[in-house]
Amino acid sequence: MSALPFDIAAASVQGREHARAGRNNQDALCVRASEHGLVAVVADGCGSQPCSELGAQLGVRRLAQAALVRLAEGEHVDEATFLPGLREDVLCLLGELRGELGRDALGDFLFTLVGAVVTPSKTLVFSAGDGVWALNGEVHPLGPFPGNAPPYLAYALLRGDDTTLSTQALVPTEDVHALLLGTDGVADLARLASARLPDKEETVGPLSRLWTDDRYFANPDALRRRLSLLNREAVRADFGERRLVRTPGLLPDDTTLVVLRRRMGRA
Repeated sequence: MSALPFDIAAASVQGREHARAGRNNQDALCVRASEHGLVAVVADGCGSQPCSELGAQLGVRRLAQAALVRLAEGEHVDEATFLPGLREDVLCLLGELRGELGRDALGDFLFTLVGAVVTPSKTLVFSAGDGVWALNGEVHPLGPFPGNAPPYLAYALLRGDDTTLSTQALVPTEDVHALLLGTDGVADLARLASARLPDKEETVGPLSRLWTDDRYFANPDALRRRLSLLNREAVRADFGERRLVRTPGLLPDDTTLVVLRRRMGRA
């Protein structure tokens, strides 16, 4: 495992509208580490595809594994070939699956990516498509894109597009104190700071709580439970009106995030 001085919190919750439509959570996340570094990735499967969560899961795992292999082989995240190489690693897997399963399977391989590769010296943040990333409290939404059509990596296989993994930040790791990677559902969460939880007086609070609240790093399940609470439908009886009052969950879209926070007292 990595000796990098970061605590990690990660969670994913099914969006309200996905639950209403009977669709799965189509997001995915993966965090992996080795003695060479740490990789964290989130992905959002294309909502119009029936099984895009499969592609999202494959994509984050392939990308995290490939990044660690490249670090182990002596590559550096600030080399111009690093991200293009990762792109090829992901597309190679998807291309092989297309060969085995047929071209129709490519539709399920449409997913966005937001990720980071953290090494002892440098931290690289990258993306393909929409989502959110935040570094040391500065939040950066990605997208939306024209026609609500993100530049999915798999468009390179499906229609020959020159899709890329784009660098969002390349900074000294010693300057990284808090890093968030999120799918586009996190953009909805950021806009809900003053909203009340379903049938409660408590407000959602600012996005910064995700890296300042110690409980998310002390309990590995705390963040998942918080997202589930935000998206729980509340039902109560209004006896005066003789009816049930339903308050829907707050997050319309699948919402997935990984947060890295520097351990207190560690350089």
